Parts: sequence; C-alpha cells; structure tokens
Amino acid sequence: MRQSNIPQDGFLGFRQNLSADLSAGFVAFLLALPLSLGIAKASGFPASMGLVTAIIGGLVATFFAGSRLTIKGPAAGLIVIIAGCVAAFGGGEMGWRLTLGVLVVAGLLQIGFGLLKWGRMINFFPLATVHGMLAAIGLIIIAKQLPVLLNVPPEVYAGKDPISLLVSLPAYLKTFDPTIALIGAVSLGLMLLWPVVAKEFERKSRTGSRLLAIVAGLPAPLLVLLLAIPASLYFGLTSTAPDYTLLKAGKLLDQIGLNVSFGGTSMLAVFIKYTLLIAVVGSVESLLTVKAIDAVDPHKRKSDPNKDLVAIGIANTLAGLLGGLPMISEVARSSANVASGAQTRWANFFHGLFLLIAALLAYSVLELIPNAALAAMLIAVGIKLSHPRVFVEAYQVGKSQLLVFLVTVTVTLTHDLLFGIMAGMLVEAGLHLLNGAPLKTLFKSGATIKDNKGEIHLGLGEVACFSTFVKLSKVLESIPMGRRLVINASQTKLIDHSVRKNLNDFIDEYEAGGGQVIIKRA
Repeated sequence: MRQSNIPQDGFLGFRQNLSADLSAGFVAFLLALPLSLGIAKASGFPASMGLVTAIIGGLVATFFAGSRLTIKGPAAGLIVIIAGCVAAFGGGEMGWRLTLGVLVVAGLLQIGFGLLKWGRMINFFPLATVHGMLAAIGLIIIAKQLPVLLNVPPEVYAGKDPISLLVSLPAYLKTFDPTIALIGAVSLGLMLLWPVVAKEFERKSRTGSRLLAIVAGLPAPLLVLLLAIPASLYFGLTSTAPDYTLLKAGKLLDQIGLNVSFGGTSMLAVFIKYTLLIAVVGSVESLLTVKAIDAVDPHKRKSDPNKDLVAIGIANTLAGLLGGLPMISEVARSSANVASGAQTRWANFFHGLFLLIAALLAYSVLELIPNAALAAMLIAVGIKLSHPRVFVEAYQVGKSQLLVFLVTVTVTLTHDLLFGIMAGMLVEAGLHLLNGAPLKTLFKSGATIKDNKGEIHLGLGEVACFSTFVKLSKVLESIPMGRRLVINASQTKLIDHSVRKNLNDFIDEYEAGGGQVIIKRA
C-alpha cells in the first residue's frame, strides 16, 4: 500500500477524515452509552461514573494513544475486580472512594509499564490462562446479572459468590418481577439475536433497499434502549416500581469532582492486591485489543503498545481522581469503530464528545432505563466471553491446554481472579516439567541471535515457553525487517502453545514486511 493512501495523524487527519471519523464516533457512542452505565452500576460505582470514564477515554486518552482505531472506555472484563475491590473496602460510597485511590496508583503503574516498554508483558501469560480468565469473568458476570435481569430484590442475592448466585436461581423465581423480567428477557433476546438478523438485513439491502441498510447498521444496545425506555414509560415504572428497578444516573455536574480517597492504604494487602490486578489485567486486556484491531486496520498500521499503555495510565489516573472506572482499549466498541469506517484517532475523540453532551443534557432520559435492560447487555457480553465454543477451542488446542484453561476457570470461580491466574500458570509450568523441561529453562531463555553474512540466525534454545517469551520477544523486536531469517529449532525439546502462536504471528508479520523466514527443525 502506498504511503499516500494512509490517513494522516493529528490535526491534518482531523480535516481530511472529519466525516468518516464523526460517523464512526457516533456509532461507538451509541454502543458505549448504555454499556458504560451498566458496567459502572455492576461494579458498585455510581452509574454516571461509567460515562466519566468513557468521556476521559475519548477527550484525553486520544491525544496520547499509540493505537489509532481503538475506543477507550470501561470494560466488562474488569467488573469482577472493581466490584471485589469496592466490597473489600466496605461497599457503598466509601468503598467507591477508596477504590478510586487504588485506581489512581494502578494508573501510575500503567504509565510506568509503558515508559519501561513493558507492552510485551502480554506475552508472559499463557494463552490458555488468559482465555480461562476471560471465560471465568464471563460466567461471573452472568451469575451476578441474572437476578438484576429478573428484578429480584437486592437483599435476596447480596453478598453471594458466583457459584451460590447460580445455585440460587430457583429462589429468584419466587421473588422476581414478571413485568421487568419480560423487559429484560426481550432485551437479552435482542442482544443475542440482532447480529444474526442484521446480517440478513444487510444481505437483502444489497438489492437496493436503503432502509434495510440503515436498520442493519443499528447497534443492538441502541435497540435495547429504544425498547426499554418506552416500556418504562408505558408501565409507569417511575411511580410504581421499587427504587432498585430503574437506573439512577443523577446530574453529572453534581457528582464530578475530586472524589478519590487514599484511606485504603490502611488495608495495605487489599490495596496492593487490587492495584496489581487492575494494572496488570487491564493492561493485558487493552494490549489484546490493540493487537486485534491492528489485524483489521484496513491501512495495516502498527500501533505502539507501550505508548498506548501510557495513554491508558494517564486517563486512568485522571478517572480515579474524578470518580471514574478504569478503562482499557475495548474490543467490541473498537471493532464497531473500524467496521463503521473510522480512519484516525479522532473517532475515539468524537465518541467521548457525544457522551459528554448526552451526560450533560439527557440525564433525565437515562434514568428511565430499567436496570434489567442494562443487565441484559452485560449478560450478552458474559455469554460471549464464556460461550461453549471457547471451551471447545481450548480442547482442540490440546488436552494439556484444556486442563490449564479449566483450572483457571475453576479457581477463579471458587476463589478469585488473582488465584485463578496464578493456578493456571503453575499448572502450565508443572506440565512443562513433566514433559522434560529442565527447571532452569522456565526462568532463563536460551534464545540466541547472530548475523551471518546478512542472514539472521535465531536459536530458540532448549525450551521456549511462556515464562521466558518476554526475553525472546525482545530478541524478535531487534531483528531488522526485510532480511532472510533462519529460526533454528533443531535443538529445542519443547515449544509451548503460547510461544508457538506468538512465533507464528511474528513470522506472518515479518514476511508481510518483505522478509523471508526459514525454520530448521530436528
């Protein structure tokens, strides 16, 4: 692709791509509005603080970001961590304010990660552990949002762990609200089925129907709001429903301010635990998104993951001070952004600008949204994260990877996310030892590189596994593009799944850049 075809960055790109980025930013805004509210509420934060996060993600992070097409905002994948932190600090307003102190420090850590060029940290975690973590988060979201979908009184399910929440489903059926449950069920049906229907509409629109093309382009969360808000008015929920039925957003200007408290440092172990979880898990999720969106960028631009970590860290520090949730480069909104024709980082800016306008002018409309509708959106996210095909894919990779995956899921559900990740990594390391990997090779990479008359020779060493891939990734980054590269795996006894996948990605990228790769096997 010629350089002249690549959109300019900065203010020149703003002028050149205003129409495309404005339109894509509006679509991202339509997705972000209800999801940001729902994620905040599920996390134990004031609902409007989800909008604060997305607004900062658009209006601030845009100017520091290392990725051009990602949308920054609160993520469903962090609900479990944030809700756990709020609860650990006593819940309610105080739990929220103390959690903000954790977020500020986590944001500063993320800035440090980026400055130290730790964007490659994503390679330290076995893929089966990452996928297991996400699947467990999906199951926890479903468990926590099912009673909200049914409008069950909060005292029925308050304080229960995920397993107990799922086991208690029969009890919910004794106390649920049929009217609100109907709104929730229809909303969930829309979230799950609309993508299929929209594809059919899009196919039929190719015959020339402009109306079908417009309808096919409507995002499912917007349709949920178009259903739920009128239903709220029709059933008179503002005057007849219990106070936990409708969203409480409030006026943003009344809530914004320096809301943070660092009093949580008195519980130092809790403070450190959740600081590390937010910083590390949020960074990993964000980096996964950056990598995924680079793959679908029509202009094949390569993001700077370290710069993006700095942007996320700056925005998270500011969000923590003002009361918002932690943000990441969020994959669903970013994918919609690309699909809607975004060209530059300005689409993310416009998405934040539209959210700011909505938060300032439409808060009274937002308070007509039933919490059941927001729960439906989150359950749809949970189903996507923990879909049976995720388990099947883990099995197809191999029985050992399925074991790591299932251990991560199980320990996360029965204990917490930190223990789940650690358990998955320990099982992966144990399997390597059982397969003959010497203990020292789990901690020290044997990778070597040399330039042999213009031909680059890369030796993988005795073992190439997840725990040493960070070192190997540094070596890979040092290899000049466009050369003949020989990867010597003839003396390598074990290459684990994570390294194999990352090496394949590197080879594809290297060859796309004009290089040639030869692999020497035993």
